[in-house]
Amino acid sequence: MNLLVYCLVYPLIWFISILPFRILYFISNFFYLLTYHLIGYRKKIVLNNLKLAFPEKKEQELLEIRKKFYKHFVDIFMEMIKTFTISKTELDKHYTYTNIELIKELKKDGKSVILISAHYANWEWTIGMNSYINYNAYAAFTKVSNPYFNNKIKKTRERFGVILKQASKITPTMLQNYKNNTQSIYGLLSDQSPQLKKDMYWSLFLNVKVPIHTGGQILAKKYDMNIVFLDTRKIKRGYYETTLSIITNEAQKHSEFELTEIYLRKVEAQIKAQPEYYFWTHKRFKHRDKAPS
Repeated sequence: MNLLVYCLVYPLIWFISILPFRILYFISNFFYLLTYHLIGYRKKIVLNNLKLAFPEKKEQELLEIRKKFYKHFVDIFMEMIKTFTISKTELDKHYTYTNIELIKELKKDGKSVILISAHYANWEWTIGMNSYINYNAYAAFTKVSNPYFNNKIKKTRERFGVILKQASKITPTMLQNYKNNTQSIYGLLSDQSPQLKKDMYWSLFLNVKVPIHTGGQILAKKYDMNIVFLDTRKIKRGYYETTLSIITNEAQKHSEFELTEIYLRKVEAQIKAQPEYYFWTHKRFKHRDKAPS
């Protein structure tokens, strides 16, 4: 059944991916009308998230942000499809870096690097970064249930020089590279709600007390890695620009959860600048009622 679904669906995905951007966004316009106006996919969840994050904003302003978000939301999925066949030249044109030399400079200290970011703007197209730098590059990803699509996605992303690892396997990879003194760079997304456990770290994020992933800071301290934040801006439709900033190059000197707090404040600033480009459909605040007093 998985093979049948793949054989039926992938040719359509491939055909869409080879279309010029102007046609791709014409299709996106259609699916925006379908998703937002007809289906109303998760509209209540998005509005509720926005109300929690921006209690100071009037509802009319939040509704406008929601509408802009859905236009971007559908664009992102079209751009993900485009990734299957996008060329290196096209990717470099649509996703640029203002200060990629920062990563090159960090390589001189011999440490590995954690690149950390949120589900903001277009996180998929950071796969092209490795063509500018000289690291062994890895990115954590969530395995797709259909093995044929999973293999195709891995093959597609890895043609730009990054190795995709399931989230559960990224830590053993770090350990192995650390033991072998292999300088590497690891891409992590760290803004979704983790599973609850007794020793969970809680903090304020967009005015809401929620459990926080702390894996990035723990790994950085354990293996003495630099942490770099990707601050991405959407310049216009289909064009993104990322500025890199160092969270720390001395991870082991920071107190517990200090690096996590620095990261959270950077993500908040990014979202507040252009809230429509955050991934509001996921239930980021679902555990807020279980927060410790």
